[in-house]
Amino acid sequence: MNGTLNKVMLIGHLGDDVKMHYFDGGNCIGRFQLATNEVYINKTTNEKITSTEWHNLVVRNKAAEICEKYLSKGDKIYVEGRIKSRQWQAEDGTTKYTTEIQVTEFTFLTTKKETEHKQHQASESTKNTNFENPNEGLPVNDLPF
Repeated sequence: MNGTLNKVMLIGHLGDDVKMHYFDGGNCIGRFQLATNEVYINKTTNEKITSTEWHNLVVRNKAAEICEKYLSKGDKIYVEGRIKSRQWQAEDGTTKYTTEIQVTEFTFLTTKKETEHKQHQASESTKNTNFENPNEGLPVNDLPF
């Protein structure tokens, strides 16, 4: 070990849907912004203050495709990764800089698509439920025992 560590852990909400970029050879990256909030009380005014920090996240290949499929704006996610700074030349010739989180692991905490799917399943199961015999009409695999 070289005695250094570059590791980031974040829990936040997506600021927008995942934007995909595809390359020759089949590789791809997904980019999205993640918002993290810090809430504190201003001691002078007793006012509750929320401060939002925006993080630029990058996921690669299969992970990017999974994020694109299941995540959308507002979803909550846990990510681990490393900080990577880079620079490039803009069209006007100026040098631009950005700092990104290169995501190495992630866990979906809430997704709108998942929530909508569960709500749809719940409404469908309510429509198909006979309240006198709640197990009537349900496949055997769906029984709660």
